Amino acid sequence: MAIVEVSGYDEFVKAVERNKGKTIYAYFTGSKDADGVSWCPDCVRAEPVVRAELGKMPEGSVFIYCQTGTRPEWKDLKNKFRTELKINGVPTLMKYGTPQKLVEEELLKPELVQLLITED
Repeated sequence: MAIVEVSGYDEFVKAVERNKGKTIYAYFTGSKDADGVSWCPDCVRAEPVVRAELGKMPEGSVFIYCQTGTRPEWKDLKNKFRTELKINGVPTLMKYGTPQKLVEEELLKPELVQLLITED
């Protein structure tokens, strides 16, 4: 399992293209400041839960950790994460290319995270 860290929509699209044909799990979070802290309190609480489950991801899959921008950038309804990927809340964990995703407080439940990354 590979972990790819990107920032912004364009970097996310490039990371997906580089990993075509693989199972991709994408985690979208509010961007972090110079101290490594996200402006999004739910993102701060969910990240350790999500990271704790990464070891259960299928062999050969890719985990893309994507920072979505500052709070004002995220709140913009024309934001490409909203318009192109239909992501309406952070944090969001999705199995890319499928309707399967967990949003906000769902990511505080390790059993839901595990279900998303282990079911076919």
